[in-house]
Order: sequence, then C-alpha cells, then structure tokens
Amino acid sequence: MPKNLDNALRLMVVDDSMEDAETIVSGLRNAGIAVRPLRPASADELATMLGSQSIDLVLASQKSSAVPLAEVAQRVQSSGKDIPLIAVVDAIDDDTFAETHGLGVRRIALRGKPQLLLNAVRDEWADLDARRMLRRLEARVRETERRCDALIESSRDPIAYVHEGMHIRANAAYLEMFGHESFEDIEGMSLLDMVAPQHLEDFKALLKRLGKGEPAPPRYELQARDADGNAFPASMEFTPAQYEGESCLQVVFRREEVDPELARQVEELRQRDQVTGLLNRPTFLRALEDAVSDAAQEDGQHGLLLVEPDHYQRLLQEMGLDAADAMLAAIAQRLQGVLDERALSARYSEHRLAVLLRGADYSATTALAERILEAFSSHVFTVGAHSSTITASIGGVQIGEKIASLGQVLAKADEGVHSSLGVGGNRYEIFDPAATDRAEEEHVQAWVARLRDALDNDGFVLHYHPVISLQADTGAVYEALLRLDAGEGELVKPLSFLQIAEEHGLLWEIDHHVTGQAIARIGESIRAGRPTTLLVEVSQASLRDDSLVRYIGEQLSRHSVPGEYLVLQLPEAKVFTHLKATQDFATAIGKYDCRLALEQFGVGLDSFQLLAHLQPHLLKLDRSFTEDLVQNPDNQKRVQEIAEKARELGIRTIAEHVQDAASMSILFSAGVDYVQGSFLAEPGSQMNYDFE
Repeated sequence: MPKNLDNALRLMVVDDSMEDAETIVSGLRNAGIAVRPLRPASADELATMLGSQSIDLVLASQKSSAVPLAEVAQRVQSSGKDIPLIAVVDAIDDDTFAETHGLGVRRIALRGKPQLLLNAVRDEWADLDARRMLRRLEARVRETERRCDALIESSRDPIAYVHEGMHIRANAAYLEMFGHESFEDIEGMSLLDMVAPQHLEDFKALLKRLGKGEPAPPRYELQARDADGNAFPASMEFTPAQYEGESCLQVVFRREEVDPELARQVEELRQRDQVTGLLNRPTFLRALEDAVSDAAQEDGQHGLLLVEPDHYQRLLQEMGLDAADAMLAAIAQRLQGVLDERALSARYSEHRLAVLLRGADYSATTALAERILEAFSSHVFTVGAHSSTITASIGGVQIGEKIASLGQVLAKADEGVHSSLGVGGNRYEIFDPAATDRAEEEHVQAWVARLRDALDNDGFVLHYHPVISLQADTGAVYEALLRLDAGEGELVKPLSFLQIAEEHGLLWEIDHHVTGQAIARIGESIRAGRPTTLLVEVSQASLRDDSLVRYIGEQLSRHSVPGEYLVLQLPEAKVFTHLKATQDFATAIGKYDCRLALEQFGVGLDSFQLLAHLQPHLLKLDRSFTEDLVQNPDNQKRVQEIAEKARELGIRTIAEHVQDAASMSILFSAGVDYVQGSFLAEPGSQMNYDFE
C-alpha cells in the first residue's frame, strides 16, 4: 500500500446494494485507508466515470445485475487505463475461479471475509503503486540519461566510459586532452594506452581489482600519455556506471599541474568538515550511495546510523551559542573513538552526525549503536568552562536488498531519530527490513510506555485552532488539538501514536483526558468573561459504554460550564459503522446540552443517509474538498450541495484546511458557516484570537 498517509484510494464499487458497498468502504476506512469512493448505477455511468475520473481500483460484485461483472471487466479493459479489477464473490469454486480470471479479474475476494478483502485491496493497490512508480522511474531515467549525455558532452572535465578496459564513450574534453580529433580515434582502444609505461603494471592490477567488484580508490595518481607519446601528471577518479545497458566504469582524467602532495592535501580538505574533522555531507552521501548500490546489485550489507545529541537546544542555552562548534567537535571526537576501520563518519547536518558501517550485518550495526550510546552517556563532555553529560538518540537502517534506495534509507534513519527523541532519547531505533516485526514491536512498546506515562503524569496538552464564522457570528470557537509533550518544548502530533493507542486500549483514557482539559479551559474562559466554544474529537472507543458521558457530566458540574460550549466530534466513517452507539451517545450528551459534530463529512457513498438517523449540530467537510478548491469545479459543486442540504436541516457547516483568500470567497458564496485553516490562523497554546 502506498506509504503516504495523505494518499487516498480512489475506489469504484460496483454493487446493486448500497448497504453492501458502504460496508466495504467503511471496513477499508476502519483499517486506516483513506477512501474516495464512487458507485456507478448503470453501464453508461460506469463508462463516464472511467473516462473522466482517475480511479485506482474497481471492486465489482459477481452478482451485480445493474452492471454485470463481464461488462465491468470489458469497460475497464477498453478504457486503456491500468486499473486493477477485484471480483467480490460469496463463495469460490472451480467455475467461479475460471469465469472471473477469464474476464481479466486480477484477484478474487470473499464478501464474508473482510480481512481477505482488505488484504486483496492492499496488495493490488501496492502493486498498482509499484507499476506507476516503475513507469515514472523509467521516464525519469530516459530523461536523466538524455540530460546526462548532454552534460557529459559539454563538461570541461575529461570523461570517458570504459568496458572491460576498452573505451566505449568519451567527451570532447577527454579527446582534446589526449590529442585526438574524434571518438573514432580511440573507440575500442584500451585504457592502458593512455598510461605511461612505468605505471602500466600497477594500473593493470588496479583494473583487475575493479573488474572483481572491489571498491575504487577515491583518487589514483599516475603519469598519463597523449597521442604523441608525451607524458604528463594526471589523476583519475572511477565510478561504477551503466552505458546503454552495459555495466562499465566512468573515468574522469584530470591533468595535474601542481605538486601531487599539495593536490592530495587540497582534496583531503575538500572532503572534510572543518569543525568536526569528519567527512562532509556531500562526500558521505557519495559513499552511502555506493553502499546502497552495492546492496542492490551485489547483495552487500551495510549499516547506517544517524546520531543526534538529546536536548540540543537546552545544551546550547547552558553552554552558550558561541560554544556550538566546540560542543559538536567534542561530540564528534567521542564518536570517532568508538569506530573501527570499517566505519565512515560524517557531519550530516547542523548537529547530526552519521556513520556508515561497511560490510556489517544487523547485529554488528546494533552493537555499534549500543557502544555509541554507552560512550556518550558514560562520559562527561568538557566544552570551554562548561562540563555536561550528553546523551544521544540514534536512528539507523540495515541497508540490504530490500531497502536499496538512497531516499528510503535516509528517510527510515531520520524516522528512527525522531522516534527515539519522541520517547525520551538515549536510545536507538534501527530499521531492519529482514526483522521488521521485531523492530516494530520495540517501537510500539516504547510508545505504549510513553503514552502510559503521559496519561499518568499530565503529559498531554491542548492547542487551539480558531474556527471563524463567515456569517458575522463573533462568538469565540476553537478546535482543541491533542499534542503529546515530549519535553524540551517538543510536541508530538497524534498521527504518531493514535494507532498504537487504539491497538492497546488507551483511546478511551485519552478521550477522558482531553475532554477534562477542554472543560476546564472553557470554565476559565467563562470566568474571564470570554465564553468560548470548544470542538473536541473523541474516538469510537468512548461509544462502548457511558463512562465518558458520566465523566463529562461530572466535569461540567465541577467547573460550572454549560454543556452548550462543548462540541464532541466523531468521524463520519466511524459513525456509520457504530450508528446505534452514536445515537445513544448523542442522546446521552444531549441531556447535558452538549453538541455533536461529524467530521470528515461528505466522502461516503451517501453521506446524507446518516442524517436521516442522526441530527448533529455541525458538519465539518472533509479536507479533500478544500484542497485545490479554486481549480476544482467538482469540489466547488459538492461543497455547495452539502452546505445547501445542511442548511435545510438546520445544521451548520465548517470547511477546514482553507489555504487562500480565493477559497474563502468560494466557501462564502456556497453558504458555508465557518472556516478554519493555517491561512487564517495557526493553532497555538493560547486562545487569543480576536473574533471581533
């Protein structure tokens, strides 16, 4: 499944039963998949949707009569688009299997087995994403090759490509340096012909080592020879490459007109960070890219660690900004003392260091991470007149064939650093594709402990995002946003931990914590003469019993808060699958005059069907409607439709994630009651927006 959490599955469901279709969509949403569903009612509507909209998957019922499965398959195939078709059947037998696969169905899912259907959707979506990525990459490779070819040809550096020691390509600068008129003069010529006789044996040995896959030296110095036999000092750089599908070596020849020792020293300085003495970022990234390439092509194993000192801002305040370089140099020196000859270390960013452990398996990588943590925590760092203990957070990746992409490697290591910092620091988190379950379990347990501590010690805080009226209502309204206080001013958003909280039964406790804080803040605002309405999101876990309702009643009474100032939000998808429980919840909070709001509204197959069974006070439109609202007439039409129907029912509407003034104008014209977004006001720890 695509990793981007903001990526929505554009799903077409072909089923005679609206209820069955909505059940499928709700099941996918409950599993954490954002779904943008479509449901054609006829073959013509199916054809129109296929031709005019971007669709990721089609789920078609085998027993559909309005649009039979055979016609769905034919229409999908004739669309010319890469759209996987999944057949939803009641049972599988030989005839069903033969019939569906004969139609071009990619996968069969059993209606009565939601988990199997979910797995089928995830697998097909992941395969589709992989195919799309491959097509994009192929296009980029072709464009990159074209550009690289033009750049190489125009480069002032003499560059050649060599296969099995023979020239297969050279640019104009290379030909000029060796005194040749055209590439035909050296095509097929051995690279050895460019080397002075006294260096031939050593150079032959180097080529043999390179042919066996051994790493090339960063720089190789020798005497070169031009077409007239004249020798001159030169240096060579080798890079593994491909030319027209053939593995080869890219060779850069440079004429050296200065003292070789001086040139070596200059090259060494060019590759080093002047503060720490470690490799600089560009040099390290080249080495890391070689390691990733080795893992992809030669099944090599390497470990990457990103090391960041904990509480860096506090350390700067204690030691002074002028000591930042000295502190980083001391940290780098301590790190260097732990490493052996296999390891490359570098300054990766302002205060983050990096280590590449070449030829290391997972146990060696983790062992090094443990040694680094121990070396830091057991040492007293002296920086100028200050002394302090400094711990570190480490994020790492075991580089292997399963994660042989530079971008993925760096992203995973960065996630590990942030995750380690988020649960207190002085720990490491290493992603190992071959042991994902173990790493994930360690990550989850650390988060569970962190959440438990936050609940027991008031570690959750609220931020407040203004909700602004478009209809001249000057009452103060905010949405309360949950944050986890990770210490040292760092706040963690719910996306990082709510799934873990749900899996470990902590959501209902978080709901109690948040509503309690919100009611207390409402009470403070009333006593200060500024009555404020707060929108608070609660989870479906609080619908299972009446404990949250009773707690709300107790807190309202304790803080002398009228219930009308508290609005409890639930997502539309969760309400649909817990409708009876939501009805009971709405009735129960109504006894305290509290209000109910539905958020993420409007993306169901028939969102207004819910309103026949439930009467919320507010509808918050799904943020997908306001993204690119100005350029999307379909979204504009849908927003206006929702606002009109809500007004007829006496329900107010909120549009969130508003990004510009043009969107504001469209929303006002559509009749939306409230807007919210960083364009208007950023969330903050204080409720100080001027609603007047």
